[in-house]
Amino acid sequence: MNEFLIILDAILLAIIIAFVAVWAWNKIQAKSIGGELTNDEFKEGMRKAQIIDLREKEAFKRKHIDGARNLPYTMLKYQYGELRADLPVYLYSDSQTITMRAARILKKNGFTTIKWLKGGFERWDGRTKASKY
Repeated sequence: MNEFLIILDAILLAIIIAFVAVWAWNKIQAKSIGGELTNDEFKEGMRKAQIIDLREKEAFKRKHIDGARNLPYTMLKYQYGELRADLPVYLYSDSQTITMRAARILKKNGFTTIKWLKGGFERWDGRTKASKY
């Protein structure tokens, strides 16, 4: 029984170390790609940036940041060419993971200024709009 507990502790420790390593890797990657913006920082720079909503079309239609363009993450690999690489890109979605993946895709394809909304759309406190269609 004692050996079993030692093995179980070792497995749990390995899992915890793996989670911490993934978290640290994501933080390092985030710094190298761009960075998070608070609501106020996002609002301040959004007039000069391309605001991209990475959520699916139905969620975008229900409610989105005023001035945002819908480019679902599932289509980003095929449609990133519609964006201007010389302008800043501000991203948001409901998932930090999706937002980071999108930022990596854009960085890999020559975009230099990529930022994202801290906390995603759920934390947005600015103007929103619902689509009419």
